[in-house]
Amino acid sequence: MRILISGASVAGPALAYWLTRHGFSATVVERAPALRKTGGHAVDLFRPAMDISEKMGVLSRVEERATGTKRMTLYPEGKRRPVQVDLAKIFGATSDRHVEIMRDDLSEIYYDAARDDVEYVFGDSITAISPDGEVRFENATRRRFDLVIGADGLHSNVRRLVFGDESRFSDFIGAYLGVLTLPNGFGLDGELRIHVGVGRTAGMYGARHLGDARALFLFRSVRELDYHHRDVPRQKDLLRNAFGGMHADVDRWLDELDRTPAFYFDSITQLHMDTWSRGRVTLVGDAGYCPGPAVGGSTTLAVVGAYVLAGELARAGGDHERAFPAYERAMADHIRGSHAVALSAGKTLIPTSRLGVSGLVQGSRLISALPAGAGRAFIRLTTKSARLYNSMTVEDYPPSPAAAVTRG
Repeated sequence: MRILISGASVAGPALAYWLTRHGFSATVVERAPALRKTGGHAVDLFRPAMDISEKMGVLSRVEERATGTKRMTLYPEGKRRPVQVDLAKIFGATSDRHVEIMRDDLSEIYYDAARDDVEYVFGDSITAISPDGEVRFENATRRRFDLVIGADGLHSNVRRLVFGDESRFSDFIGAYLGVLTLPNGFGLDGELRIHVGVGRTAGMYGARHLGDARALFLFRSVRELDYHHRDVPRQKDLLRNAFGGMHADVDRWLDELDRTPAFYFDSITQLHMDTWSRGRVTLVGDAGYCPGPAVGGSTTLAVVGAYVLAGELARAGGDHERAFPAYERAMADHIRGSHAVALSAGKTLIPTSRLGVSGLVQGSRLISALPAGAGRAFIRLTTKSARLYNSMTVEDYPPSPAAAVTRG
């Protein structure tokens, strides 16, 4: 059975791995000319995704590539003294199994796990999908597949072709995210430096194996801003307008906007679809149910979704008419929970008032001061994300013994 996956970031390679382990033939098409190697920005893998990575045999590589961020220096806007926070303790309290890793590192690890069993087509994109599975591409000749799966992110091309314009499903939750690569001039080693004010948060961090650093910007907006998603100069101006004058550190980060080798900017948007399957096509990860970049645990949700989708297809013997509804049922509670967590996390990470800024600072200080066990109990009582990811269970889908013999 031939299955085409669009997208080679995280969900795509993870899905391809599990499809081949269940005996399916997987092809991944990716618009970029090669696997991205710029490092990306940091993402979180919580317990369910860590468990799945362990099943894939790549957990040691994931842990080796962890960013190594262990402490946070928090600067409340307008205050002279920063607050020192034990970030490792907060992560440990949030989830009993967690790693922060650069997105492109995770993508490469999942890609390497099954690269010999998967056909990868880089530098191409899908232009049309027919009901009978015929697929047209920008560059390659048309081909026929039994199933097509969109793993191509928030602005999914597959979703647009099959379900219609993104605006029908997107829900702007009132904030924007910017990330840029810059020299690690502060000599950050395991430190996250954060400046927090009403309606805006800016931070800088590095990773122990990278020579550069990332600056992260989150800011609120009561309305959607007017810009084209490919107009990078306009996006950079929006960041300057939102953060200029916040702090001398932040101004220095903004000075790197015209020199940065890698830049990302997007709205923090959720996707709400009644169904993300139609005919031979379904969606996985942000393409189908994005909870909100940077605030909703979307990477963990994508890894879980890929594992469940492949497992349900195997259980149904490749019958998508049974597998796709089962996949949606299995993911429904996880997605609802992640959407709710994102809304709550957004208010915490980008405070809406001075009281919110003070609450973030005092809460971080308290958890750092508490013993590990007490801190874990406190944050799980008060934080939706901690309760969600530590209670999330995923059914076991054993790989096909016949597929293992074939690969061997």
